[in-house]
Amino acid sequence: MEASRSAVRALLFGNFAIGTGVMIVPGMLGDLADGLGVSVASAGQLIALAAFVTCVGAPLAAAFTSRIDRRALLTGALLLYTAGHAACALAPGYESLAVLRAVTVVSAAVFTPQAAATVALLVPPAQRSSAVASIFVGWSVASVLGMPIGHLIGAHAGWRWGFGAAALLAALASAWVARTIPGGLTVPPLSGAAWRAVFGNRLLVGVLAVTLMSAAGQFTMFAYVAPALDAATHASPEAVSALLALFGAFGVVGNTWMARHVGRLGADRAVSASLAAIVTGVGFAMLVVLVLAAPRVGAPAAAVAWLLWPLLFAVSLSWGLGCFAMNSAQQGRVAAIAPPLASASIALNTSCMYGGQAVGAALGGAAIGTFGLGALPFAAAMLLGATWALSSRLRVAHA
Repeated sequence: MEASRSAVRALLFGNFAIGTGVMIVPGMLGDLADGLGVSVASAGQLIALAAFVTCVGAPLAAAFTSRIDRRALLTGALLLYTAGHAACALAPGYESLAVLRAVTVVSAAVFTPQAAATVALLVPPAQRSSAVASIFVGWSVASVLGMPIGHLIGAHAGWRWGFGAAALLAALASAWVARTIPGGLTVPPLSGAAWRAVFGNRLLVGVLAVTLMSAAGQFTMFAYVAPALDAATHASPEAVSALLALFGAFGVVGNTWMARHVGRLGADRAVSASLAAIVTGVGFAMLVVLVLAAPRVGAPAAAVAWLLWPLLFAVSLSWGLGCFAMNSAQQGRVAAIAPPLASASIALNTSCMYGGQAVGAALGGAAIGTFGLGALPFAAAMLLGATWALSSRLRVAHA
């Protein structure tokens, strides 16, 4: 029993290392752009690229790695993450960094879903749900800390040290996982019939489209939130990092509340409530843009300063409460439609989430290049409005 608890803790820390490596780039995006001599929009395509690789890699890893020993697979993924981030820290330019980043995040596509599959082999059946949920605490903590850490390191030490910090975390995680995960574990392969059945279920395909569109709408803004906050507030790196951490903290609160109440609400209502919170947060972000534009039409600067931080707090509160909760509610929604297909459908839901992030980061970069940072909330609002319209037409209870 103690051995299984140690393994769960190691996988939790592994997820923290993986999540920090993913989230640290948005946090130091402005410093990356400055250091590489490219625009913020171009630097943001590193996020789109990483999300696309993870989108494609997650289901491929689920399909083709089942026969590989779990300890070797998970340790190898973390060692690749270590070497990849160390190489990113030494990248001479934007093009080489893009290639190295794409290779590095293959580890994220492998580790997180396969860690969940592995932990189910290590604990008794009655404890599997809680054990799987517990290792995702690592990703939740990374979501709170990854962007603020990246912003602080980027501002005070430079973006190369941010990648170095991610490499160090991954190295520690690989050693812990190698020491605690027993050898000889494999997972059952997913059949081709299971994948075909997922794509043949129209309701399930619609719900997966909601995941993709929601992620796209949010990452239209989220990928560029750190440089946008720098431009909007002209505040210290510590103040901006604190606001990013506040967003993450509200995300954990919303996710915890959703986990406790999703059964009572039902999957459809839970997703609707999460989307409503996200759209409300984006609405407050639109108000931020309008307030920042007010001095150009004669409004006093003091009024702008008085309104800006309360509005940014409201963005963090509303969007944060809905963001991670939306992911949890959608996972439950996907699983409820066709429980026998859950292994394949949840892998595809993860893939759609990363695919949406890639689309959103690309669209956000295009919006910045054409209209500037102020266009991001309005573009996000259009995508999220379409997401809500689609989601409201889907009823899992009718499946």
